[in-house]
Amino acid sequence: MIKSMRRREFVGLLGGTAAWPLAARAQQRTMPVVGYLHSGVRDDNAIGQIAAFHRGLREAGFVEGQNVAFEYRFAENREGRVEMLAAELVRQQVALIVASPNQRAIRAAKAATTTIPIVFMIGADPVRTGLVASLNRPGGNLTGVTQLASDLTAKRLGLLHDLAPHANSVAVLLGRAPAQTDPEFPFEAAQTAGRAIGLRILRVQAGDPNELDAAFASAAREGAGALLVSTPLIFTEDRERLAALAASYKLPAIYQARVYAAAGGLMSYGPSTAELYREVGRYAGRILKGEKPSDLPVQLPTTFEFIINLKTAKALNLTIPPGLLAIADEVIE
Repeated sequence: MIKSMRRREFVGLLGGTAAWPLAARAQQRTMPVVGYLHSGVRDDNAIGQIAAFHRGLREAGFVEGQNVAFEYRFAENREGRVEMLAAELVRQQVALIVASPNQRAIRAAKAATTTIPIVFMIGADPVRTGLVASLNRPGGNLTGVTQLASDLTAKRLGLLHDLAPHANSVAVLLGRAPAQTDPEFPFEAAQTAGRAIGLRILRVQAGDPNELDAAFASAAREGAGALLVSTPLIFTEDRERLAALAASYKLPAIYQARVYAAAGGLMSYGPSTAELYREVGRYAGRILKGEKPSDLPVQLPTTFEFIINLKTAKALNLTIPPGLLAIADEVIE
């Protein structure tokens, strides 16, 4: 009798142990599943973006593994792969898609579904590029966060002029469509800002990383004394190479995001990427709670950061004016 009872107890425990993963899986299936669609690679920059996103999501009351699950997809910049991954997430019937960090991912998600909510992070104007109807009332199933801010080009040129007043000509590094939508827009903004402080603005373009060497050589031939990089998302994965080329050509350069200064770029001024992705997380949480993306205005940046790389300045034999050091949010040594 005792042996029989012990055997039944053992079988019961075994059955409970075997059933537990099934219960856990069933519980996970009841959680909303978020598809995180990224057109690039899973590098340190992308991991930092995801961490900031999760901070915002936690503020909205959602924690991965507790009340929300994730499907992460990285297209690794391979032709056609981001579209395939977007369709895959739709087939899995995820509750929400986060599309980042550029239009390739956002347009792939938009083409794949008109019903699943999409929250995006974009560097360009989502209205000008046709992603949403308006910033205040985006309509459809998309909303998100943009890096767009009206006076940033003028601010960057002013900072660059303060640091390198000898440079009368500034080259603006642009992408080409479709990698950078409407490159004329930032170039025209740079021309307007340049005229106001007496700078000649030169255009150099690179459609992909293979054209960067030629773009820098063109800037040197045209007599550029400094460089403004207007492609924050296109060449993020090539940021160390960009910094090395600027150093090789002795060009003081300013970039749009901190990751460039951290990779050896001289200066950066722009929206805090961490805060932008944190806001994407907050929006994702609000939609998971039942709000409609069509009713959530596209968010503009509110937190900006100015970063100076002192090591790079020394390598270029530049002395940072005390006024610039005083307003820097971070000095990298």
